[in-house]
Amino acid sequence: MGNKIFTKFFIVFILLLSGMIVSCQKDQVVNDETAVNSAKTDSSLTLNAPGNYLAVKGTLKVTILDSTYTFDAAKDSIAFINVNSGNNQYFGITAINKEHDMSFGISSAGKALSNLTSTVAGSQFLLSHDKMPNIEYALTKYINTQDFGKINITSFKTDSTLAKGTFYTFLAKDAKPNAPFYKVKGTFSLQLK
Repeated sequence: MGNKIFTKFFIVFILLLSGMIVSCQKDQVVNDETAVNSAKTDSSLTLNAPGNYLAVKGTLKVTILDSTYTFDAAKDSIAFINVNSGNNQYFGITAINKEHDMSFGISSAGKALSNLTSTVAGSQFLLSHDKMPNIEYALTKYINTQDFGKINITSFKTDSTLAKGTFYTFLAKDAKPNAPFYKVKGTFSLQLK
């Protein structure tokens, strides 16, 4: 059981790391053609891998407790990521805001398709404010029903739509068995153009 939790945590970590890389690249204007061509040919960069997309329009909304947090692709970085881990495929959405003080990632096993409902494999929500302690919510294995949540994709890569749908999951502030967990709901409507 511990190995599965580590795998799920690792997938979410990779999604968040990819989102941060995308964010840094989105904030920075690169004018050097040599640097751009070098980055395009570097096989270690997952951003240019097939199936990974940076949204240029749209929103990702995450509601936890009584607050809704919105990522706007026009200014923040929201990416739809596909990851292969051995024989397993995962997909997910990762986002980080322009100020780099809020990030969210959610993933599921399998391949993204339109009209798909899939079980959540990993999720994490991070908040960092100057005068407040950092807040981290992560998927917990201590849910009584073993329902980790669902990602519902209503539209994927159709016309200018990158991905559209809803999700819910359960996140806790602590990894202890008695830690309270909270239902997190969200929507995403992301566009490529």
